[in-house]
Amino acid sequence: MFTDKDLEQIKNKGIDIETVQHQIESFKKGFPPIHLHAAAIPGKGIHRYSAEEAQDLSNYFDTHFKDYEILKFVPASGAASRMFKTLFEFHESYNGTESDLNNYNKDQSFNSPYNFFKNIEDFAFYQQLKEAITAKGMPIDKLIENHDFGPILDIFLTENGLNYAGLPKGLLLFHDYPDGPRLAVEEHLVEGAHYATDKNNTSRIHLTVSPEHLSKFKDAIDHKKSKFESSFGVEYQIDFSEQKPSTDTIAVDTENNPFRKEDGSLLFRPGGHGALIENLKDLDGEIIFVKNIDNIVPDRLRETTYLYKKVIGGLLFQLQEKCFDALESLEDGNLDEADLANIRTFAENELNIHIPPAYEGYEKMEQIDFLFNKLNRPMRICGMVKNEGEPGGGPFWVSNENDDVSLQIVEAAQMDLSDSSQKEIVEQSTHFNPVDLVCAVRNYKGEAFDLGHFIDLNTGLISSKSLNGKELKAQELPGLWNGAMADWITVFVETPLITFNPVKTINDLLRSQHQTA
Repeated sequence: MFTDKDLEQIKNKGIDIETVQHQIESFKKGFPPIHLHAAAIPGKGIHRYSAEEAQDLSNYFDTHFKDYEILKFVPASGAASRMFKTLFEFHESYNGTESDLNNYNKDQSFNSPYNFFKNIEDFAFYQQLKEAITAKGMPIDKLIENHDFGPILDIFLTENGLNYAGLPKGLLLFHDYPDGPRLAVEEHLVEGAHYATDKNNTSRIHLTVSPEHLSKFKDAIDHKKSKFESSFGVEYQIDFSEQKPSTDTIAVDTENNPFRKEDGSLLFRPGGHGALIENLKDLDGEIIFVKNIDNIVPDRLRETTYLYKKVIGGLLFQLQEKCFDALESLEDGNLDEADLANIRTFAENELNIHIPPAYEGYEKMEQIDFLFNKLNRPMRICGMVKNEGEPGGGPFWVSNENDDVSLQIVEAAQMDLSDSSQKEIVEQSTHFNPVDLVCAVRNYKGEAFDLGHFIDLNTGLISSKSLNGKELKAQELPGLWNGAMADWITVFVETPLITFNPVKTINDLLRSQHQTA
């Protein structure tokens, strides 16, 4: 199947030939749908805390965070181009005709391009856009008054001006303040100062970025870093990484043969956000908060975010301490029946670890080995918000081919909704995954886990694409918070809806949650 030249190309990307062969087999067999056992709901897989309990966990975090090496991990490589799909379509079709103008006056939908222009002064980038248009000799107010929107979009979206459609979300101005607007990445610096600092007041933030945007990120952060350091009394340690070529996946044609480009070389494509488990594995951290680049709010709404970041962080501290104590006792092996029963109860009730019926028939040492293996894993606490119709993954109890049951975050594309029993479980689901995690990635001896050992390689996504008019199939690796963390200890916590405010379209920045006043 592969020539010597192919093997050299694969080797140069840092990929094992066995990995490529496994990916091709996955194309042939497909990925089986995830078998949902039950929806995770409050009281059955999702912890719900009273205001007093939440404050206690937050206080616990404040009391103990200096004992840990904490950092904030922000996937920030995604392009913002999809945010502007409606504006691009409008730019293509709008001609300023009477019909167009009638639509401008009638269309009241929130995400319409007309709403963009009617409220353009409410965007944090308005002043920057106004200056760029004025520099071209075209006052923005006159253009809008004359319904001449084409020049505005040219300067806003393309390299002729601000090039917003060519930038990642992290480099877009999100929120306006009296002392000036902030980029999305700046808001993560503000957040990091409040819950990702250590005993030396060092705030560590790691961003995954695309290579073509790295210098822009560095320039933007260098320009503003000292201002926030002065405001919050911290010193930032900010690092970057790129998605590794070794995590790219091979593409195949419709017959599941390796897809070849016009020059005869193999086509590899980025493996999706699941590839970032390799970046996460490389970090020198102990406790890692994970949050998407676009899920931020302005200062006036941030207190709830801080509170619940500390809630999930404080809970992680408590559960990890108990877990480490249990592991040390299990390793010692000198436990009586009551000690073993207590560890089992902790594993089952507080860590959601499934204890199979066969456990009752194990010898004592087999029970010790079983519990030790189940507890000696990385741990994650995941915030979950009430589902109000957002597309995306949710929390479920899942069973595998061995009838092991565990808590997982499952995407709709992984489900078999043609199965009525599976669809019924989905309909019982109450919560949504906002990507709000805190992770513990060292074992009870202080050694870093090899996170690659905890990936479910039987999960992933296959999609249809094309290149130069030829159909192909692409494969995404197990998602970062899906299959890539499938064998982690997982605990779900309900968090308030205000902690989830992503920016999927440009008009989302007009929502009250993204306005500073």
